[in-house]
Amino acid sequence: MVPENDSSVTEFILLGLTQKPELQLPLFFIFLAIYVVTVVGNIGLIILIALNPHLHTPMYYFLFNLSFIDLCHSSVITPKMLMSFVSQNIISYAECMTQLCFFSFFVIDECCVLTSMAYDRYVAICKPLLYKVSMSHQVCLMLTVGVYAMGLVGAVAHTGCMLRLSFCDGNIINHYMCDIPPLLQLSCTSTSINELVVFIVVGVNVIVPSVTISVSYILILSNILHIRSAEGRSKAFSTCSSHIIVVSIFFGSSAFMYLKPFPAGSLDEDKVCTIFYTIVGPMVNPFIYSLRNKDVQVALSKTLRKRVF
Repeated sequence: MVPENDSSVTEFILLGLTQKPELQLPLFFIFLAIYVVTVVGNIGLIILIALNPHLHTPMYYFLFNLSFIDLCHSSVITPKMLMSFVSQNIISYAECMTQLCFFSFFVIDECCVLTSMAYDRYVAICKPLLYKVSMSHQVCLMLTVGVYAMGLVGAVAHTGCMLRLSFCDGNIINHYMCDIPPLLQLSCTSTSINELVVFIVVGVNVIVPSVTISVSYILILSNILHIRSAEGRSKAFSTCSSHIIVVSIFFGSSAFMYLKPFPAGSLDEDKVCTIFYTIVGPMVNPFIYSLRNKDVQVALSKTLRKRVF
């Protein structure tokens, strides 16, 4: 259980996505459907990768972890969000800090695993002869441990700094979850340390991965342009296009959300922006990777045939 600080506030009220009564029920069913699709899509991809030996490669090893992270990430946020559409959504102080901790953990994990996937594509296309050595089982395991270690450090930093704040009488969070910006606006003590931690942690986990991914794809593009056959270029592009789409959605929305001064922009804008990487991203990721990937399509077809016949 998360320990409470000296704050007199013992619970918070999450206002949710909107306060318009006529939108509450339609939005409830829309986001419920999104959550069901997210759970089915990510669990399906996890099972598919686990059951098919030809998908036991570094690329799908990281995709397995991405699906697991997306599933957990969405489950930390969406169920509590759905409650705000049908009733007053009250969350205790301990639950709020716990949600913030897990949310931070999985967001940072996703940043790092997307970076690992970009490195995997760089080695596969630019240094194919060294691929088995550079992306060995030990290297993949070390990268995965690094992914979750970075998430743990970032989550502890954000949550620890939030626990030192006092929330005197204000307990209404203008958001559908316990996120950093709305909580900082409720604090009646100085938030300068928290803001510094946000810029450091988010800077390290957004800017550094963004630069790493950008450099990787610049080198990949340069290498692809030197491939003489059109079929070879097309195959190389197809292995990277899905990842580029996912990276653009995730890093674009998260950078807009956190790499700006506090408070800058309205919380309503922040809520809409947050939807893209907390709810939309985890839903579309498995379909982006499966619909544009022949290996996954073949594995799905074989698995379905085995189950039917």
